[in-house]
Amino acid sequence: MTPFGAMLLCTAAAGACPLLGGMLASVEHIRPRWLETEFRHSVIAFGGGILVAAVALVLVPEGVGYLGSPAGGTGLFIAGGVTFLLLERSLVKRRRQAPQFIAMLLDYLPESLALGGMFALQDSSAILLAALIALQNLPEGFNAFRELRSLPKFRGGRMLMLMAALIPLGPAAGIVGWTLGPAHSEFLGGVMLFAAGGILYLIFQDIAPNARLANHRAPTLGAVLGFSLAMLGQALAGQV
Repeated sequence: MTPFGAMLLCTAAAGACPLLGGMLASVEHIRPRWLETEFRHSVIAFGGGILVAAVALVLVPEGVGYLGSPAGGTGLFIAGGVTFLLLERSLVKRRRQAPQFIAMLLDYLPESLALGGMFALQDSSAILLAALIALQNLPEGFNAFRELRSLPKFRGGRMLMLMAALIPLGPAAGIVGWTLGPAHSEFLGGVMLFAAGGILYLIFQDIAPNARLANHRAPTLGAVLGFSLAMLGQALAGQV
């Protein structure tokens, strides 16, 4: 398979993971109370751990390497956090409070764009980033569906159709990154650092607080497991 074909396949597969997570969350007859409590919070924590790993192991180190300017990279990282803050504040003012769904949308597109550029540059970390995107999108899709289910006028079928419609956006963003990456590696690094700052903001603003469950500590361990899985993936990728 050509690198371009691999990029399209990876971005499409990552885009399908929110739909798979939503379909799993739509199952009502498998111990629903259990799904709503410990398992749901464990899934949130696991997704948060994967996001932290994506920031710490791929987006920041690779972004700084492509950008080549520590000061500029720091500024873009901060700008990403501030921008995501303003976007979320705008949505809250419009009474569209769905942090898990917002996080899924805000991190998926810039990550896919960065992934396309990394494949074009034949970066060895491209496969690892693709795996991390897929792993984080699955719990994000699960939690977004369960989150939106509590809102008035929610329709599960429509939500799953919306998640399915998101699948082509990943390859589309990947094509943009593939086109711009080789000639504009600094732009690619800037996107990665900008996305990393925004993702870190979402982790501490929305995901980490929602991962905690009163009187239960085991769900929070999911964050450690998620990060550990990414560490293992990075170690294996380095041996390929």
